[in-house]
Amino acid sequence: MTSYPTNVTDKQWQMITSYIELVERKRKYSLREIFNAMFYVVKTGCQWRMLPKDFAPWNLVYYYFRKWKNNGTFEEILSVLVGEVRKAAGRDESPSLGIIDSRSVKTSHHVDADRGIDGNKKIKGRKEHIVTDTLGLPLAIVIHAANIFDGVGAKKVLENLAYKYPRLKKILADGGYRGDDLAQLAKKYGWELSVVLRPDESSKKFQILPKRWIVERTFSWIENCRRLALDFEFFSDSALAMLQTSFIMLLLNKLFK
Repeated sequence: MTSYPTNVTDKQWQMITSYIELVERKRKYSLREIFNAMFYVVKTGCQWRMLPKDFAPWNLVYYYFRKWKNNGTFEEILSVLVGEVRKAAGRDESPSLGIIDSRSVKTSHHVDADRGIDGNKKIKGRKEHIVTDTLGLPLAIVIHAANIFDGVGAKKVLENLAYKYPRLKKILADGGYRGDDLAQLAKKYGWELSVVLRPDESSKKFQILPKRWIVERTFSWIENCRRLALDFEFFSDSALAMLQTSFIMLLLNKLFK
């Protein structure tokens, strides 16, 4: 098989195999080849049917993508990798501070599920809504229509984050997350939602706010994956799986360069 830059290394594969169902049987194509093909799709942005012949047949790769999306395999691997990267950086596996934000992404013309118009940014598509730690690692991810206000979409993000990180005490947010309902929801899970505003909200001059810039850097990381430059996925759960796959590839490279 051709060696592509996106292929997983031996050490990376050892990390992944602990969290996928490895049924001992004779296979024509190894699961490692399947992962290599998925990483290739995410990084290069190619269509499933246009996978190079060096990989397993596209329909087999897509079968496993759909299977691991539905049974939570991608989410589990990503969660474990976040903890491993934090430990490698000398941090506790569970963060104490989170940062929440979203970005609106245009969808392709054939997408017809879970999309809307972000009137503020004039984008028709979906929002990628995430909470990161202070290293920029994703703690919770939700994808929803772009017309859903941040303060409303954040409720699902916080629910997705609940009970995963026992040390989490505080979440930083921008002005779009103001409101008693959201603050009360965060308090329910034992967190403080701290809204950080610009010193002068009327100023249009770009200002770097302490910690708040970290989540923006996380969004810039995933822009290196061409499949995520535009949301091509018909269903939002597939878009979420693509986002999780990109983060898995990113964190594996952080652990094993």
